[in-house]
Amino acid sequence: MRMIFWAGFAAFAIDQISKYVVIHMMELARIRSIDVLPPLLNFRYGENRGINFGLFGGGSEASRIILILLAVVICIAVLIWARKNALTTLTQLSAGLLVGGALANVVDRLIYGYVLDFLNMSCCGINNPFVFNIADIFIFAGALGLIFFTEGDGGGSAKGGGKKPRVRNSKKAG
Repeated sequence: MRMIFWAGFAAFAIDQISKYVVIHMMELARIRSIDVLPPLLNFRYGENRGINFGLFGGGSEASRIILILLAVVICIAVLIWARKNALTTLTQLSAGLLVGGALANVVDRLIYGYVLDFLNMSCCGINNPFVFNIADIFIFAGALGLIFFTEGDGGGSAKGGGKKPRVRNSKKAG
């Protein structure tokens, strides 16, 4: 659990510090756009009231509360699952990244009413209109890590993990 805590703490801190620096110190909220390494990396100010890429972003107070509660419930479920299972170091790291990233976005929703997004990446003539943040990267990486690094009976790994099939004892009459 120590690895989960420190990975989560690092993900949370990196995300919140990056948002503070880019949004407030570099004044992205005011100037709205900074080309860093165009077109590959740009800072574009975004207020995400939904989930990834602004999906389900109706912006109502009820949806904000539901998204906060959903994120907290998922974090608690991951932590309970992690506590009940013997996890590899990479799986613990992945769980920590997912939880830290999710809680960083929860803090945004509590403070601002929305998630602050600022990263925009485009390439090869494709103009990507979406923005995201570092917490989103940690959430995505953590979820992928949980899928690929979970071993044994503790979860559905790509290596044949998950629940073993039940074998029934058949008694012959007579």
